[in-house]
Amino acid sequence: MRLVQYTDAAGNRAVGLVAEDGNHLHPLAGVSTVLDLANRAIATGTPLAELARAAATDERVDYDALLNAGQVLPPLDHPEPSRMLVTGTGLTHIGSAAARNKMHQLTHGDDADESDSMKIFKMGIAGGKPAAGELGVQPEWFFKGVGTCVVRPGEALPLPAFALAGAEEAEIVGLYLVGPDGAPFRIGYALGNEYSDHVTEAKNYLYLAHSKLRSCSFGPELLIGELPDEVRGTSRIRRDGAVVWEEEFLSGEKHMSHSIGNLEHYHFRYPMHRRPGDLHAYFFGAAVMSFASGVATQSGDEFEVHAPVFGKPLRNRMEQVTDEGLVTVRAL
Repeated sequence: MRLVQYTDAAGNRAVGLVAEDGNHLHPLAGVSTVLDLANRAIATGTPLAELARAAATDERVDYDALLNAGQVLPPLDHPEPSRMLVTGTGLTHIGSAAARNKMHQLTHGDDADESDSMKIFKMGIAGGKPAAGELGVQPEWFFKGVGTCVVRPGEALPLPAFALAGAEEAEIVGLYLVGPDGAPFRIGYALGNEYSDHVTEAKNYLYLAHSKLRSCSFGPELLIGELPDEVRGTSRIRRDGAVVWEEEFLSGEKHMSHSIGNLEHYHFRYPMHRRPGDLHAYFFGAAVMSFASGVATQSGDEFEVHAPVFGKPLRNRMEQVTDEGLVTVRAL
């Protein structure tokens, strides 16, 4: 089951169940946001999919028309954007670990000791998928931003004037709601573009935190239920309509060094991440990236992330934004 959030012609919010043909939506009666539906599921103890199926109408809305008109929203958001925490982990796939290791070699030389990135990836291989009821090894973790950094599918990803670069990271995103008692609930999964500044990151490991403080996007569809063990997809870049880079990616637990449950434990073990009513969007790491292939992106490039299990592809164009100049702080 896949759900889409959108606005109708009158500007009203709605949620639609993706039809079998993948090109139409069945609006959910009495449901205007996925957050409302998730809260209802927690309050009643009814599975989210069951509630969505019961509310689905026979009406058919043209999904492609909504996408073309820019009316499709992220599949999960909060009316108070600051109450949606956007975070992630890297080094969960061999592609990202190899890319990080290459950055280390560029900085310290080919004869440098094994990088911390490769060490933590190997730690995940050894202990990132613990047996049921046991604790696994701790993964990497980073802060991306709050809900204001999420742009809707089809919307431009801003390239700040201070950025040294901007490029895609095709990933799977876990989407969560913390219940009234502080217990986290997984709503579902979405395709994501974690969009980072890899040139800044490559200058020094300690700039990783800065390189992640950028916009991102996920969607357009929310996958309800369990994530397939293997997810096959394609990440590509178009420039002036032509594909300038394309690579298949393999994800899902079969191709990850950590189990989803292990990543979730190490995120939600912190009490500050279990604040009732908060939403969380958690990026699970990239398998491939154009930066690792030596591609230099440009303003105007369109990033596309597609995996059939998630329905329609996620597309966002990168656009240069005006420099704010020196930011000064005034004393009160």
